[in-house]
Amino acid sequence: MLFSPRSNIRRTANRVPIRVRSDKGSLARMHSRMDVILTLAAFALVVSGLVLIASAGVARSLSIYEEPYYYLTHQLLYGFVPGLAAWFIFQKMDYRIWQKWAFPFFIITIVLLLIVFIPGIGTTFKGAQRWINLGGLSFQPTELCKLSLIVYLAAWLSSSRQKAFASLNGFLGFVVILGILGVLIMKQPDMGTLGIITVIAFAMYFLSGARFSYLVLLVLGGLMAFWMLVHMAPYRVERLMTFLDPQSDPQGKSYQINQALIALGSGGPYGVGLGHGRQKFNYLPEPVGDSIFAILGEEMGLVGCTVLIALFVVLAWRGFLIAWRAPDMFGRLLAGGITSWFVFQAFINIAAITALIPLTGIPLPFISYGGSALIFAMAGVGILVNISKKALMSRSR
Repeated sequence: MLFSPRSNIRRTANRVPIRVRSDKGSLARMHSRMDVILTLAAFALVVSGLVLIASAGVARSLSIYEEPYYYLTHQLLYGFVPGLAAWFIFQKMDYRIWQKWAFPFFIITIVLLLIVFIPGIGTTFKGAQRWINLGGLSFQPTELCKLSLIVYLAAWLSSSRQKAFASLNGFLGFVVILGILGVLIMKQPDMGTLGIITVIAFAMYFLSGARFSYLVLLVLGGLMAFWMLVHMAPYRVERLMTFLDPQSDPQGKSYQINQALIALGSGGPYGVGLGHGRQKFNYLPEPVGDSIFAILGEEMGLVGCTVLIALFVVLAWRGFLIAWRAPDMFGRLLAGGITSWFVFQAFINIAAITALIPLTGIPLPFISYGGSALIFAMAGVGILVNISKKALMSRSR
């Protein structure tokens, strides 16, 4: 007999393990596959930031530390290296773990924001008390706050989603969370970071499916709070007046924005050449910080600025695509929150330096000098990569 039942069963049994092993292999390959476009865009931004810091920080490094590349070395050792480790760990770690640790993570952030005000631990720079100094190493809790708030809101809005956007109690709870952070951050004070955190929280609340009436209330309340906070400090009023009339005091309160515009204008289409800019030589304040985009415009011109903006656009495209394809609501809100963080902060920094909005002092993500900011930004990219892996695996089943 050519086709006996026993021989057919034996052949089928022999084929099944092969198919199972193949499926397991394909799942393993999917599990290890990352969003290459997102990763390349993020690392291109990081490398661009290191190059710009090396160029923009030369004059200040020489005048303060008597070495040309202090800021570059510091950013490499205390930003890029630990940030790379954070990215590697977080892109391997299942993002759903953060849903269990969201509340403790958020509480730790609140504690750190309080520790900033303890004498001997919290440090003050230019009138702002925003850093924790331990053993010569400084740490900025507000950078951790951005990530921990995103994780906490993603967990909270996904676990009690109906309550969050359908009931008044959920809406009030959301406002209370923002209020607690707002008081602690404005105590430092850091209105720019508070603005970023508010925009991120609003974006996540919108993505959760909140009622339109609650969104309107949040916008109106935010505008009222902005007006009150601006009028509580004279220097904020001056920044607003400077925005409305940049030529009112070019050697005083309008100095930074005027020098930034001079740098951008003198760069032209192609720039004066990397390393050949003049504004970094004690003309433009904070050349490695929130003004670094102006240095880019001077040295690399409109082309360099366009390329950098294009990288952020790619990052936004891939990040929101990951959020759309996320296998669960927690992943969707987590990816949407992280992407909103990068996009809105970059937009606010670039808009402020180009005089589209008042100066805020917000650094440019992945680009500006700051170890804490770079570490948590790269950790955020790692989480996005992990969500993309899980989304790919869920679609294959």
